[in-house]
Amino acid sequence: MRIIVLGGGVVGVASAWYLAADGHDVTLVDRARGPALETSFANGGQISASYAEPWANPEAPAKILKWLVRDDAPLLFRPRLDWRQWRWGLEFLIQCLPGNTRRNTIQCLNLALYSRDCLDALRRETGIEYDALTRGILQFYTERDEFDQAVASAELMRRYGCDRQVKTPDECLAIEPALASCRASIVGGIFTSTDESGDAQRFTTELATLAASRGVTYRWNTQIQALTSAGGSIDGVRAVHDGRFETLRADAYVVALGSYSPFLLSTVGVPCNVYPAKGYSATIDIGDHRGAPTVSLTDVAWKIVLTRLGQRLRVAGTAELAGWDLSLDRTRCEALAARTFELFPDAGMRDSARYWTGLRPATPSNVPLIGRTRYPNLFLNTGHGTLGWTMACGSGHALADVVAARKPEVDFRFIGR
Repeated sequence: MRIIVLGGGVVGVASAWYLAADGHDVTLVDRARGPALETSFANGGQISASYAEPWANPEAPAKILKWLVRDDAPLLFRPRLDWRQWRWGLEFLIQCLPGNTRRNTIQCLNLALYSRDCLDALRRETGIEYDALTRGILQFYTERDEFDQAVASAELMRRYGCDRQVKTPDECLAIEPALASCRASIVGGIFTSTDESGDAQRFTTELATLAASRGVTYRWNTQIQALTSAGGSIDGVRAVHDGRFETLRADAYVVALGSYSPFLLSTVGVPCNVYPAKGYSATIDIGDHRGAPTVSLTDVAWKIVLTRLGQRLRVAGTAELAGWDLSLDRTRCEALAARTFELFPDAGMRDSARYWTGLRPATPSNVPLIGRTRYPNLFLNTGHGTLGWTMACGSGHALADVVAARKPEVDFRFIGR
């Protein structure tokens, strides 16, 4: 089939790769000048399959209320006169019920673990380079109550196939010696040796090049305006390129536009409850400094991740539910750098920090929307929230199975099935 993939981030490019592997004639369309220049550009870098629990859990509402008055809060809800935000928020509260949380956790974990296997297979097949580190992920705790809860959670998550290992402060230091600079404040850690990390933007760029060798073509700098339908199917995409209007046609269409998916889908009446969770990152040049960690870390107290990407340290975190605003909040940016050098004084060059923000497409349940819509030739691969990099390969592989009417290899609740 001729298939148009709409969206050039890590999820869209992975979708194009697996569709092309099935022999389809694939064209990818995006408004950017190249792959992974928006949400996939400078994320935290973690492929955190073992930490795929949804934000929506019974403890979340109380925490969000407590954080409302903090500009540097890990999860910040900024109320707006936007019906999309309130619809998303109400559904989020429903998903916080214990039964929903358990079901959503299983869904996210199944897809994340499958995706990690798909990435491993792709890496072995292609030799793709993206500053990959397969040294695991260590969550370290500086608050006793949080650590005690994590120990109990680790036992539960092991039943779902996540090998979470409880570590003492000294064991944390043995895994990541750079923690010596903050050893006195650490009360314990949780380590998952099978998780990994890497540069999502570099991966996406390299995979796009590999996909081109499989025949995938690209339409960059193309503004996607609307879908059109006829006879119960999608019959085109209205777009603008170089100031000229055109209609792109194919046999099937995949929407992988992240936080902007709802706007396009509304043009053909397809519901899509995805809302942006604005995240921030700082990228710090290491230079000759020796105090930067080499194992990917999560600072649980501050809800930030620190990932080594070659000679750079990526620090990312926070989620701000404030619409589609991409302006940088200096308070939130500088908090990332300040916390980094508080923990690791010799982590890198302090004046080198480059700040970035991106809109992570979140569903209220944190379970992404993958599968077929009411239009038989329109498919979705969107709504991955903070786990787009973690779930990209598995989502792309499973989507190709759905398009081919094969049963996907992962136990997941696909839409339209």
